[in-house]
Amino acid sequence: PSNSSESSFCTETKECLFFDLICKTPNYEVRHYDATKWVSTDVQAYFLETAAGKGFMKLYKYITGANEDGVKIDMTAPVIIRIPEDKKLLEPAVYTISFLLPSAYQERAPKPTNEEASLVYFTDMPEMTVYVKSYGGWMLSMTSKLYSRLLAKELNNTQASYHNVFHYGVGYQSPMKLLNRRNEVWYISKGELVCATQEETPSDATVSA
Repeated sequence: PSNSSESSFCTETKECLFFDLICKTPNYEVRHYDATKWVSTDVQAYFLETAAGKGFMKLYKYITGANEDGVKIDMTAPVIIRIPEDKKLLEPAVYTISFLLPSAYQERAPKPTNEEASLVYFTDMPEMTVYVKSYGGWMLSMTSKLYSRLLAKELNNTQASYHNVFHYGVGYQSPMKLLNRRNEVWYISKGELVCATQEETPSDATVSA
């Protein structure tokens, strides 16, 4: 089995997304995630925080009983948001918000039954390796953009290849938690993995995918 993310990541939920830590540099981590099933919804909005709020409520309705079995499904962590990379400042974008389904529902989850059922759907996330940058505070449009650009710059400096059409914004705590918050930016890797700082040459620090 994969190694669990550190307990400090998920202080409010019974289940947390598992990963294997491949390597760590002063600027980012490289992690491997197994394939998993999520429940998702798309929200068009001008700002990340607007999309996150609307998407969270739609998915929260689903896990609190708006499903064909009428069951309550435990909240998990993290919540991930797919964020398009080329968003223009004054134009809306489509964000995809996803909750990880608990292990009991990974094989089969009840279908959504709320009035927005067509907008709540399941996502099978493939096995993937991601570059990760962590930060505290709140996941807002400005902080998300800042840290995604920092991570992209660091990856470009080390000549790491990654999918750059979108990235994931990742949050581990509920909006009610004020202190010791953890957020992350993920870029999905492509090709050779690079675990290097700018001072190192990428050829000295590649890892087989």
